[in-house]
Amino acid sequence: MDFGSVSNAVHNVNGSLIMRLDDETSYRLLKLLSKKPDMSQRQIAREAGISLGKINFCLHAFVERGWVKVKNFSRSRNKQVYAYYLTPAGVREKALISARFLKYKMKEYEALKKEIKRLKWEVEVENANFGGK
Repeated sequence: MDFGSVSNAVHNVNGSLIMRLDDETSYRLLKLLSKKPDMSQRQIAREAGISLGKINFCLHAFVERGWVKVKNFSRSRNKQVYAYYLTPAGVREKALISARFLKYKMKEYEALKKEIKRLKWEVEVENANFGGK
């Protein structure tokens, strides 16, 4: 899967616009939730560098898929306080997504190494042709 070209939106059978989860976003959020389950959606959005709306969408999708369980702190004065815990299915999915994301990043890394090698060669050729450094 080419993460650079993954569309964040697709149309469902009714023609309405819906968002699609991509592995990079899922990886970042599942990793963050596994470390800090008691963060607010606003804090998650800020730390992940993702819009609050997309965080809300992703968390709902994670809950629907059974990857995350939401706990409301009923004893808290602020009834809007939640914690987002990975379920065993969420932990398994995080591992699968992590493996796919690593594979993608390794391909990207290899492509970058090739491009850097090619650019270095071009610079050397140009420097040799023009006597510069």
